[in-house]
Amino acid sequence: MNSSDLNKLHIDHIGSLVRPAKLKEAFARHDRKQAPDQDLKKAQDDAICEVIQKQEEQGLPVVTDGEFRRHNFQESFSECVTGFDVPKDVSRYYEKRNVNENPLERAEQDFDEAGPAIVTRRGTVERLKLVRNLPLEEFRFAQTVATAPVKVTVLGPDRIAQRFKWEISLSVYQGLDDFVDHVVQIERQIIAELVNAGCKYIQIDAPGYTAYVDKISLQRMRSRGEDPEQNFQRSIEADNALIDGFSGVTFGIHICRGNARTIDPKTGKLVPQWHREGSYDAIAEKLFNSLKHHRILLEYDSERAGGFEPLRLVPKDKIIVLGLVSTKNSGMESVDDLKRRMDQASKFLPLDQLALSPQCGFGGIDSKVLSENEMWQKLATIVRTAEQIWR
Repeated sequence: MNSSDLNKLHIDHIGSLVRPAKLKEAFARHDRKQAPDQDLKKAQDDAICEVIQKQEEQGLPVVTDGEFRRHNFQESFSECVTGFDVPKDVSRYYEKRNVNENPLERAEQDFDEAGPAIVTRRGTVERLKLVRNLPLEEFRFAQTVATAPVKVTVLGPDRIAQRFKWEISLSVYQGLDDFVDHVVQIERQIIAELVNAGCKYIQIDAPGYTAYVDKISLQRMRSRGEDPEQNFQRSIEADNALIDGFSGVTFGIHICRGNARTIDPKTGKLVPQWHREGSYDAIAEKLFNSLKHHRILLEYDSERAGGFEPLRLVPKDKIIVLGLVSTKNSGMESVDDLKRRMDQASKFLPLDQLALSPQCGFGGIDSKVLSENEMWQKLATIVRTAEQIWR
């Protein structure tokens, strides 16, 4: 499948998948220093082989390795560089981190606590240095297993900048402009090596663009002496610079409001939380028309995303992937419901420019995730719906 065909896909998913129990245990034992690196790698290899096979059996036209080599999606950058001021042993952070677990509420976290870079807001002790290309390692292995094209996810500069404690790092970087310019240089090397290895579909993870429509996030930027509009413009320019000049590659960009979730004590079911809220209206025209990515993957599974009206602003050369299927709710969407919502969206953007996906990744930092069976049911529903819409 060439890049032109990849651009037109009507089925997608975000990247991370639910980890099988054996892999969860392997991570836990490794994090506690109870198992060597090779044991974890063997568990990862086995799990990735199995999950790629299952994706292909489901009829997914593009597959991922489930992000099974990462604790968290943000490690696609943080594990590749040195220079952040982080504790010596950050792996135990995931066991003890303190977050709001109230169902159907905004999930707040202390970004200033001592934890991994980008997951928490960290400064730098020296200029960042690329020491590893984790996305390349992931792609090379997955490519040996898959018969379908393999998509790789890379964290975007916007999220990296939002989680950079620039105000205590001015002896290292002159400010956010200097820092983001350097991040782009580093990430272009990561991407160049992926492209040279044959990767045809790269998704930039940029969940933080919804911060520019979220009142609390905007207040926090201003309290740090930042101009949100300047941050927004800088991020768009950085994302465009990131992908400039890589011909023959499909670039997607994923935008959401946070993938937090918890268990409802009344029902025992998985229910949503979120980190940001607000419709796309205030940023849609600039976002859709300024970003040069081929596919924009948008969260659209709840009222917090607003309506489909902003889709009227999408230019004719882009595909919008609608994240209508929740990864944060045990409730099962039906084919009829998804077809109805796609029909609503098509009133603002032609079906040829639309695609269907989950709203975010199925994996996550915490153990509160859908079961594997629930995940596969949801992916199967997406495939069946797409087959009926785009016959």
